[in-house]
Amino acid sequence: MNLLGISSAKTRKGEALNYLTGILYLSPSTLSGVGNVCPWAGTCKEACLNTSGRGAFNSVQAARAKKTKAFFANRDAFMESLCEDCKSLVAKAKRLGMQPCIRLNGTSDLAFHRLIVPSKGMTLMDLFPSVPFYDYTKSVKKALDNANGKHAPNYHVTFSRDSAANENECAAVLRAGGNVSVVFRDTLPATYWHRPVLDGDLHDLRFLDRRARAGRSGFIIGLKAKGKAKKDRSGFVVDSAN
Repeated sequence: MNLLGISSAKTRKGEALNYLTGILYLSPSTLSGVGNVCPWAGTCKEACLNTSGRGAFNSVQAARAKKTKAFFANRDAFMESLCEDCKSLVAKAKRLGMQPCIRLNGTSDLAFHRLIVPSKGMTLMDLFPSVPFYDYTKSVKKALDNANGKHAPNYHVTFSRDSAANENECAAVLRAGGNVSVVFRDTLPATYWHRPVLDGDLHDLRFLDRRARAGRSGFIIGLKAKGKAKKDRSGFVVDSAN
């Protein structure tokens, strides 16, 4: 079973920048029925992009459910298989003259930065130190640890605004120098919360985003509402005029 996908609207934009991206898509939240892969999810569950693009096909949903069940059934075997997929991606990128990068939480929010590949005794980030790994997360601890340099140097985390309920956490991450993604209904504003807004739809390679200089606040990564999110009124999507 191939775990990493490399063909999507997200990855094509990265290819234009000479990055070959592997993304792991699982069934979000508790959708698989065997466990929760999004333990910090809030209002985003109502506007989840799980069914956008190719995710609208039943076959794609079935494949994501199968991967999720495999993760919970035998985590060690899953990590071994994922490691092999990462090796294959790196080899393919080399053949194509491209730079590999990996997003392990395409539709999940698991702590892959702490999970060990049993046969190697190391995390994937440590096993592939020249490969950028990146995630979005709603775990404020994960985001703050990343902003404070407590993760592997090739692992980049963007904290996600969920609604007004986690805006204090957003502020804490920004103060620490981390970036925060915010979903806007229409056009992206030039600034939000008095901070510059970077266009997060130009590509999905968040590790390339501008980072705060020492002692400076982070940036807002602006994303336009897509799919179900266009009609979201839960508080997850921000009206651009705000």
